[in-house]
Order: sequence, then C-alpha cells, then structure tokens
Amino acid sequence: MNFIIAQDTNFAVIQSCVEKLDASNASELKDELLVLNKKGVNSMILDLSKSRYCDSSGLSAILMANRLCKDTNGQFVLCGLQENVAKMIRIAQLDKVLNISETLDEAKAVLN
Repeated sequence: MNFIIAQDTNFAVIQSCVEKLDASNASELKDELLVLNKKGVNSMILDLSKSRYCDSSGLSAILMANRLCKDTNGQFVLCGLQENVAKMIRIAQLDKVLNISETLDEAKAVLN
C-alpha cells in the first residue's frame, strides 16, 4: 500500500509511503482523499516525510486535498517535507496557499 491512513477524532493522517509522489501514484492518493471526504472527514494531514520527490501530479493531489478540506469548512496541513519537495512547493508558490508544518506532531497541534 502506498498510503497509510489513520483516523483521529477530529482529522485523518495520510502517510505517504512512496519515495516519489508522481503520476504513477497520485491518482491513488486522490482516490483515498475522496473516500475520506465522502466519509465526512473534513480535516486532513498529509505527511510526506518518506517522499523525496513530487511532480505536478503530486502537487495536483495536494491541492485537491486542500480544496476538499476548505470546501467542507475543515483544515488541511502538509508536513514532513524533504528539501526537494519543499523546493518544488516554493517554486510553485504553494507555500503561500498551503498550511505547512515541519513535523507530524506540529501538524496535529494545528488541528487540535
């Protein structure tokens, strides 16, 4: 499984287990996000600490998660960014749009 999902009382944590978040697995992430959203989960944390690379398909999945949460009055937090992924997000200027935390614990504190 490429993504591990753990549901808390107020939010879900999606842990990426892929080294590269790209076209080969971004659609799977989007599917997981949609399932969570349909179950009524409106706040999510996406932990990318195991992902060393992210392409435009991965960014698309991240933006979809952000939109799903905002559309249902929830919050989306991205955490655990490795330098290459953080650089890609800065280049795309998504650091101005997304709520980004350094660690999973910090992300959980934002949502609690």
